[in-house]
Amino acid sequence: MSFWSALFGRRAESGSGETVKVSDPVEYKGFIIRAAPYKNNGSYQTAGTIEREIGGERKQHRFVRADAYASYDDAVSFTINKARQIIDLQGERLFDN
Repeated sequence: MSFWSALFGRRAESGSGETVKVSDPVEYKGFIIRAAPYKNNGSYQTAGTIEREIGGERKQHRFVRADAYASYDDAVSFTINKARQIIDLQGERLFDN
């Protein structure tokens, strides 16, 4: 199972086969943020999803950033803050095709 295909669960698998913990969902301005930092070269890579229901359909935007942290908790905190910034800048345009 791939890392991204399992993000709706509590755990996912990274591309290297490692299990990744997915944070509890955080609501922000009607969007749902799920932080899913994964271990990469000894640090936790910033990664997660931003979700929103639009027209009765659940839309999802996945993101990975270059920022890395020594602790999982620091990576989760930064990922949630980064997702809030993305939402503030792009809003529902995240889901435009």
